[in-house]
Amino acid sequence: MTYIGHLNALIRAKVSATPRLVAYGQNITAGSCLSGLTRGLEPGPGGRVINTPNVENTLVGAGFGMALRGVDSIYFMKQQDFLLLGLDHLVNTWNIVRRMEPRASFTVVAIIVDSGFEGPQSSLNNFNDFCSMSHMPGYAISNARDAELVIGRHLVAPGCRMIGLSQRLFGTPELAADLTAETDADGDILRYADGPAATIVACNLAFPQALAAWRHFHDEGLAASLFSVPAMLPRSWDFILADVARSGHLVVIDDSKSENRNSDRLMLEAYKSMRSVRITSLSRDFDPAMLSPNRDALDVDPAALVAWRRQAP
Repeated sequence: MTYIGHLNALIRAKVSATPRLVAYGQNITAGSCLSGLTRGLEPGPGGRVINTPNVENTLVGAGFGMALRGVDSIYFMKQQDFLLLGLDHLVNTWNIVRRMEPRASFTVVAIIVDSGFEGPQSSLNNFNDFCSMSHMPGYAISNARDAELVIGRHLVAPGCRMIGLSQRLFGTPELAADLTAETDADGDILRYADGPAATIVACNLAFPQALAAWRHFHDEGLAASLFSVPAMLPRSWDFILADVARSGHLVVIDDSKSENRNSDRLMLEAYKSMRSVRITSLSRDFDPAMLSPNRDALDVDPAALVAWRRQAP
């Protein structure tokens, strides 16, 4: 199954099983159905599925309004860039809503346009910044097991959150379907493999690169740990830090274009608790060339990472 097919199946099952849920957004049951993400959506008992016009600020505000009235809702957004139009609600309305005991669930599900070929409107792979500015939980989905955790636990749950999906991965085979994962207590971090050679961590939507690196380590006889961090604002890094304390080697791969990456926080926490830790960070900074159609991919050389590990004391 493909990444988009797996997400669609999980979302359809959750929506149809939730009574009185309102799912809404542009073209979610017509036309492209957001490249198939929302194809076949059927409401649960007393629920509704609504195609809307492009009025992003109003639609974000409507979700908060329904939550205040005890109505669960999901706003499916075809492009995360347009969430900029709803920032006033995401920050200021949310600051009011969050002070109340949650009566319902509101989730914004946005497609992160990270394929690179849309030009200027493909440059906003900055999910972490939305979550940081609003202090709202957010979860990025980059593989099958992350999808099951995030959709199962967070798509409909008391309170509000954002979920980001990768357009670049839409047509690719689902990743990690052959792996099992354990989570931290908060459901913010998943560990897919356990080994003493290194601690490999994928942040944002970089799980494909981290998985390739982990497999190369394995092929070279180096048993490494593999983590995924779908949460944009993890409540604790202890799950990863305990592994780093054993391995002494942290490899962080983060494909976000943000200047405020959650992986930076992870590295800071590692340095604070383990002064002798060795860290390799693979990320990128914004470049004006990203505003032209391009591959828009964070390239990682797994062989170079293995060589770095072998040279380490």
